[in-house]
Amino acid sequence: MHNVPKSSFLFLQKLKENNQRDWMTQHKKEYQTSEKALKLFYQDLLEGLQQSDEIEKLKVFRINRDIRFSKDKTPYNIHRSVSFSRAGAQRRGGYYLRLEPGGNSLVAGGFFNPEPKDLKRIRTEFECDASEIREILAMPAFAKAFGGAFVTRDAVKTAPKGFDKDDPNIDLIRLKSFFVTKNFSDKEVLAPDFGSEVLAHFELLRPFFDYMSEVLTTDANGVSLID
Repeated sequence: MHNVPKSSFLFLQKLKENNQRDWMTQHKKEYQTSEKALKLFYQDLLEGLQQSDEIEKLKVFRINRDIRFSKDKTPYNIHRSVSFSRAGAQRRGGYYLRLEPGGNSLVAGGFFNPEPKDLKRIRTEFECDASEIREILAMPAFAKAFGGAFVTRDAVKTAPKGFDKDDPNIDLIRLKSFFVTKNFSDKEVLAPDFGSEVLAHFELLRPFFDYMSEVLTTDANGVSLID
């Protein structure tokens, strides 16, 4: 498996210090070399994932930032990110990798801002019975890797419309997204076995994805929504 080259991290560090279009133009060749090397690493991850899952698409996120509605007008992201979408209506969930110097690299997986229909279905499931998802979050290997809980930065203040703020599972029902993350140090990212570590963490997400796939492909009575 290809490694994440140290040169790619050095490039991103320099970009952080010189986040300007003129600088990027002057270092275009260095950027292209870095991207070529990283794409080999992404492809290895894709092939590794395909050994145990079915992946529909590998998406490499653009380095250019969308600054139309942002106060921060720096033109470029100082990280490189990629996602892997699972194939088929019966497979839900997505894998995500972010590479950023300074200990900000991470793997993540789950459901980011699901569409309203899916969000309501998930919340309804948790309202009915959240024991299974709590068991998954508490699985020793999963909890060790991802902290045993969803990221909670995106949640309503009290309770979504139609749900009781005193529900015992309101901590889950309040969420707008359902995903977990694991950070890696620069040393870990640049180690020869980092690709294997990423794949191992992606594999840990599978019980979570299988559970959520079952929820999102059935109605509240457990009847399949897939023709």
